[in-house]
Amino acid sequence: MPRDKSIKSVLIIGSGPIIIGQACEFDYSGSQAARSLREEGIEVILINSNPATIMTDPMMADRVYLLPLTVESIEQILEENKIDAVLPTMGGQTALNLCKEADELGIWEKYNCRMIGVDVAAIDTAEDREKFRQLMVKIGIQVAPSRVANSFLEGKEFAQEIGFPLVIRPSFTLGGTGGGFVHTKDDLDAALDKGLKASPIHEVLVEKAVLGWKEYELELLRDQNDNVVIICTVENLDPMGVHTGDSITVAPAMTLSDTSFQDMRNKAILMMRSLGNFAGGCNVQFAQNPETEELIAVEINPRVSRSSALASKATGYPIAKIAAKLAIGYSLDELKNQITMTTSAYFEPALDYVIVKVPRWNFDKFKGANDTLGLQMKSVGEVMAIGRSFTEAIQKACQSLENEAIGLGYYGKSLMKSEELVEYIKTPKWDRIFRIKDALMQGSTVKSISQATRIDRWFIYQIQIIANMEKEMMKYTLETIPDQLLKEAKKNGFGDLQISRILDGNCTEDQVYEKRKALGITRVYKMVDTCSAEFEAKTPYFYSTFEN
Repeated sequence: MPRDKSIKSVLIIGSGPIIIGQACEFDYSGSQAARSLREEGIEVILINSNPATIMTDPMMADRVYLLPLTVESIEQILEENKIDAVLPTMGGQTALNLCKEADELGIWEKYNCRMIGVDVAAIDTAEDREKFRQLMVKIGIQVAPSRVANSFLEGKEFAQEIGFPLVIRPSFTLGGTGGGFVHTKDDLDAALDKGLKASPIHEVLVEKAVLGWKEYELELLRDQNDNVVIICTVENLDPMGVHTGDSITVAPAMTLSDTSFQDMRNKAILMMRSLGNFAGGCNVQFAQNPETEELIAVEINPRVSRSSALASKATGYPIAKIAAKLAIGYSLDELKNQITMTTSAYFEPALDYVIVKVPRWNFDKFKGANDTLGLQMKSVGEVMAIGRSFTEAIQKACQSLENEAIGLGYYGKSLMKSEELVEYIKTPKWDRIFRIKDALMQGSTVKSISQATRIDRWFIYQIQIIANMEKEMMKYTLETIPDQLLKEAKKNGFGDLQISRILDGNCTEDQVYEKRKALGITRVYKMVDTCSAEFEAKTPYFYSTFEN
């Protein structure tokens, strides 16, 4: 299906100001979409209230409006410009909610402007918790036991039926705003009141909490011919209970059995196709019982999500750019893979490397803030690292956080004993990954740490590899460290400064560098080409690693 020639001008709605728990991931998507549409000769008008983003650079669109994201602003823009269509899927939940409000007031119809990429029915189905639950039941996909409440009394009544622990999920909010866990009856009143007030339609889902289950996300694209591709499968290192924006995430998924992976793929595609009139990027989240592999759907977002920016960088597949072209009528097989420039966009990227995303928090700037992580996102940004192994990628990510960490660890002895550390890591906090490594350094077992955190043992074993290697290096000086051990340390993500602090002797980062250089232990560069070198790439990008 070729592009719709009747669309000559498009309004893109941004996501508004960057605030804690709602970072600037959507500005990346909006910028990509604007460039993608202008490539097609379409006039792009853009609204965003945030001047501190590349999205509102005058070069990004034909006209940029720095206005509040309100219906009044939308109407002003429509009066001043002849706009054929509005693309609401690039500005997160903020843009979807604004488009829905404008539709209810008849604004789009009044100015003969149609919504592309998604319609109001699909937004309602995905974001209204009860409609989502009903759709899942209809198509045969399991969800957690839940009830929708529009009042305080309804919520209390449903809570008694479902039993504790519970999770309160407000409808139509971003970043988990207003959501939270309720472990006892004493906490219920405050959580219900907070959730109902946070929802723009005064509605919450009272749901049985599946705390400790594994959490996965899939990034998908769908065109108007109902073709679907899965761009990336992301596994959360942290189990259910931590907002995915506050969780360390890994791509591709590391601990899924093949049977579970195929089941998850099939269900994600079924969910996306069941949304109705929808063409573009979509994010689907699942929870899996680690004991039985039972799978339940958590939510579906009919838009590019904060994970889309990560998935785009991780795979080399420009999700927002392709999603914008799908919204104006193209099908996936008509578009080229932007990296190889020879294969079609109707393909699924292959990864021969590991991606790790680690969120960045700034609790030290907010004295008294509750640093326990939960359903409401608290991070102010994130870093992404690429490596040939999980150990290399997690160390690279930790080196990039711009805090005191030099790789996975703080140097000097931990003030807590092994038993105290195991107790400490039961509560998800910003530094849990570092404390897990501290506990392993002090002799705690993988089993005890996994039981305390509900993190899959595979990840704990990987961190143990780092801890064991550090313990081994502590036995040597720069002069006595075996060449092979130094090489293995570099392959597992240890930086030169990190190694200099571990070695039993007074050596510097530069001295470590000079020694490994003399031994021929130097960086090589691998390609992110979307196809694991199956086809020649015209515009790849590279990451460094220590291999042949």
